[in-house]
Amino acid sequence: MNYVEYGKENSDVIILLHGGGLSWWNYKEVAERLQTDYHVVLPILDGHAGCDKQFTTIENNALDIIEFVNSKFGGSVLMMGGLSLGGQILLETLSQRKDICKYAIVESVLVIPSKFTYSMIKPAFGSCYGLIKYKWFSKLQFKSLRIKSNLFDEYYKDTCAIRKSDMIAFLQENSVYSLKDGIGECEATVQIYVGEKEKQSMKKSAKIIHEKLQDSFIQVLPNMYHGEFSINHADDYVRKLLEIVKRR
Repeated sequence: MNYVEYGKENSDVIILLHGGGLSWWNYKEVAERLQTDYHVVLPILDGHAGCDKQFTTIENNALDIIEFVNSKFGGSVLMMGGLSLGGQILLETLSQRKDICKYAIVESVLVIPSKFTYSMIKPAFGSCYGLIKYKWFSKLQFKSLRIKSNLFDEYYKDTCAIRKSDMIAFLQENSVYSLKDGIGECEATVQIYVGEKEKQSMKKSAKIIHEKLQDSFIQVLPNMYHGEFSINHADDYVRKLLEIVKRR
């Protein structure tokens, strides 16, 4: 597994899983703020720029994360976090290994499957994938994501490097993921965040996740869209993260 590390000299490990179509830089500013006191690991998910493995399933990605934690960190870490696709992989990881972390942050995660969305992804990307390499098109996509402007160069470079088959695969998986029964056994304390301006399916998903996790709390973030919290508001994200960790 390819990954970027900050604060390697620290013993308390935090693993953060980026959103689909993004990369480790999703959490760059968060990691920079945490590196003084924590060892922050930013894996690059399968099928994304910087990873040589094709994307298969969310379940397989979760198994890779578990194997990584087992081999490098003795089977458990202090905290794990995930945005969107990364959050789905995190939830799947927690359902397969209830004690893999003490704390978790789940941001903007969909757990309501849509067969219609799944069916539309392949034809849609079949017709427009070639446009991704044009900066004008990529800028339109980037603007729709509401990511801070200084990340465009990273976004453009990495998006161009994602294979068409991988992009279709992880978007389709994202559209039909649902929680497994094992999530109810999760031992981690979990923070669940969703933006006030996200789709209703995202808000409903956040409530479903909260209901399934015994030790969790949920917050709707005022005036925020999908994924804005960790990418655009690193200071606020870190403050919330530290609030839960420092209670131990």
